[in-house]
Order: sequence, then C-alpha cells, then structure tokens
Amino acid sequence: MKALVLAGGSGTRLRPITHTSAKQLVPVANKPVLFYGLEAIAETGIQEVGLVVGDTQPEIEAAVGDGSAFGLQVTYLRQSAPLGLAHGVLIARDFLGDEDFVMYLGDNFIVGGIGALVDRFAARRPAAQILLTRVGDPTQFGVAELDGLGRVVGLEEKPARPKSDLALVGVYLFTPAVHAAVAELKPSWRGELEITDAIQWLIEAGMAVDSSVITGYWKDTGNVTDMLEVNRLVLEALEPRAEGLVDEASELVGRVVVEAGAVVERSRLVGPVIVGPGTRVADSYIGPFTSVGADCLVSGSELEYSIVMPGASLTGVGRIESSLIGHHVEVTASLNTPKAHRLVLGDHSKVRIGT
Repeated sequence: MKALVLAGGSGTRLRPITHTSAKQLVPVANKPVLFYGLEAIAETGIQEVGLVVGDTQPEIEAAVGDGSAFGLQVTYLRQSAPLGLAHGVLIARDFLGDEDFVMYLGDNFIVGGIGALVDRFAARRPAAQILLTRVGDPTQFGVAELDGLGRVVGLEEKPARPKSDLALVGVYLFTPAVHAAVAELKPSWRGELEITDAIQWLIEAGMAVDSSVITGYWKDTGNVTDMLEVNRLVLEALEPRAEGLVDEASELVGRVVVEAGAVVERSRLVGPVIVGPGTRVADSYIGPFTSVGADCLVSGSELEYSIVMPGASLTGVGRIESSLIGHHVEVTASLNTPKAHRLVLGDHSKVRIGT
C-alpha cells in the first residue's frame, strides 16, 4: 500500500500567514502540522508517499526532504493549481500504479493515528473507505448520507441543504478502482474535481464503500481558531522539561518545556507552554496553551493561548492572546501620543481592537 498526501492548497483562510508560508507548515506545538500526518502514515508501516504540492513546493520540500527523517520515501508530485482532491489522485496515477492507497489531507489533524483504519481496509478491501465525524455546520464539508444499515448511499460536497451532519474527515482509502471513477469526472460548480463525486461514482457502479464514524478528535486546521485549538490539544500532552537556561528569578508552573538553547529570565511561565531553542524570554509572562518557536524574543510582554512562529519578536506590548504570529514578525509598543493604532495588515486579515 502507498500513501498520497495532499499539500497543494493555497490556504486562503489562514491569510496573511499563507501569503508567504505553506499552510501545512504552520506549527502545532512547534512542529509543522504536516509532520503529524507523515508520522501517522509511517506508523502504519507504509513507506512510499506521494506528496502533492503546488506553489509552496520549495518550502515543503526543504522541510520534508526525501522523507527519511520519518522513515518514508517521498516522491513530489507537482499540481499546477489546486483543482480539487480528485485532481490530486489524477496527477498521481503513475506513482500509485495498481496499488491500494491511503489519501491524507496534509492540513488535517487526527488524534490516535490511522493504523486501525488501514488494518480494517486491508482486511475487507472495499473500493473505498471513508472516515466521518459529526459537525455543527455540514455546509462547509463533504457530507455523507447513510441508509438504515449504516451503508453509504450518497455524498455531496458542501451542500446547501445537507442530508446529514456527517462530514468526511480528510483520510480516505482506495483500491485502484477509484482511477476509473476519477477519469470520468467533470469539474464541479467550484471548478474542481471532487473526491466526493468519485466516491459517488463507485457507489452508483455497485461497488462497496465502507465508512466509520469517529468519536475521537479531528480538525481541519484551515483557520486560526482551529490551529489554536489543535495547538492546545497537543500541548496538553507535554511532559515538562527544562533543557535551556532558567534563572532563579523565574518560575515554571505545570507542563512547561524550555528547549535546549532557550533562555528564560525574570519571567513566569504557566503551562502547558513550549519555548523553542534559541528563544529568549525576559521580564514576561507566558500563559497556558502557548507555543513559542525557535529564535524568538519575548520581552516585557504577556502572552497566552497563542502560536508564535520562529524568529518573531514581542517587546513591551502588554497582553496578547488568541493570536497566530508569523515568522520574523516584530511587535513593539508605541510611545507616540495621542494614542493611536498603527497597522500593516495583509489581505483578508481580521483585527479586534479594544476601545
């Protein structure tokens, strides 16, 4: 069995971060979200991975390399534009050959891995096996309709009037039968080749499509709120350790990780918190569910429930919370009067300013 990992999306919901960075490389507990998926695949025993990439290929390739760090052999498959999940299968046809495969969306996060799912598929070998979860707003997802026996009888992509609240999770398993389905597809109203249409083709052709409803944790980390929530979940499993320099005037409370090369001075850190290597925290408070990447500076500031990406600097800015701060961002206090906000914001940014 092979794996196909889709990492070619443009990440419009994470702008402006994704104007300059691949959404699959936004860190969760200081590790790119894509890495969690690659690790889950490696744990199943699968070794050959096709990684579908787009304009951010150089960045993703620099981070993942040949896959050997994960125990994988990675082949990069260039997608000219994000033309749908089924388009990813289409361009991977030669790589996949006639083998079964698991398709994993590179910005999805699933607790507990996918080993049991892969084992079940290998034992039964339906034409397709999908993973479902109940969601509050099905119009934002691919949605499955089940009959009274729990069999999949229909699928729709982001329907205006959903027939159920069962959304497709970003992990699918297929036999080579799916290639015939993909070859017959026409672009949807969104201009994309939809994987839901391919699975519907299999159903209408009389082939078996199995499903499982998961009760564990799953997130599509496509927006800031979900990124922060996944970061919170992963940080809750931290084992405290202080390998960096923490002076006697500082206090570490609870599950706090201070990586080797980090320096904490005259500060209070209340976990779960992780501070990356080469980062300096001085005269500051860092509160729960915060990850600070490598080579950052946090000075004279308060920070909580946030992700700070490598190279960022926060100096004398009071309290920051529920924030995603990009690479090499500088946030400083303004001493100018009268008081005013001075902003440089990317397209589609959302800013909340206290009055």
